[in-house]
Amino acid sequence: MKLYDELADWWPIMAGPAEFREEALFFDRLLSKSSNPPPRTVLDLGSGSGNIAFHLKAHFAMTLVDMSPQMLAVNRAVNPECEHLQGDIRNLRLGRTFDAVFVHDAVCHMTTESDLRAVMETAFAHLRPGGVALFVPDEMRETFVPSTDHGGNDREDRSLRYVQWTTDPDPRDTAILVDFGILLRDEQGDVRVVHERQTHGLFARAVWLRLLRKAGFTASVVSDERIRDLFLCRRPK
Repeated sequence: MKLYDELADWWPIMAGPAEFREEALFFDRLLSKSSNPPPRTVLDLGSGSGNIAFHLKAHFAMTLVDMSPQMLAVNRAVNPECEHLQGDIRNLRLGRTFDAVFVHDAVCHMTTESDLRAVMETAFAHLRPGGVALFVPDEMRETFVPSTDHGGNDREDRSLRYVQWTTDPDPRDTAILVDFGILLRDEQGDVRVVHERQTHGLFARAVWLRLLRKAGFTASVVSDERIRDLFLCRRPK
């Protein structure tokens, strides 16, 4: 996908850490209150540009994983203090465990139940007994509505603006379409237009809970009107 490959170095202009502060603090509180003592080590599966980790690293030792080397380069610039590893979150096996595992919106790229369960099994394999996993899908089948969003920022040498359009052409399947229209202005003032289409997964809460149980977790749904529904899970001791 262009956004995670040839356009990766535009991410700091597309969205920076400040835009994720409220959301990240909510996740921080959930993780901190999930155990006593609070988690110390956190594995972030699909950490992307590092905007959430930028805030979480104040309280946790973060290990950041992403499949894209270009996105890892962006992430390293934002979070140089953290450990960065390249890997596919469906089959990653590091041979060590963590107090907590965090899976943000990278999970939306799982469009089948088998891929979604594979990510859950990766999280389970990297949790110490009694550890917690926090899954944060973008959308839930029960609450999905088509939407549009927009954003972007300016820098001295270049600027970006985007429109994001999310639709569900076939409500009978487990996928939705997310189209990005992106305007890129370079330092000479020239503007080019890029279209990016992504296919994201969309699953019901019951499917999530069933797959989490199959992966070995005990799980609960946490809701917050300002954020979204998410799944707080524990690996049994």
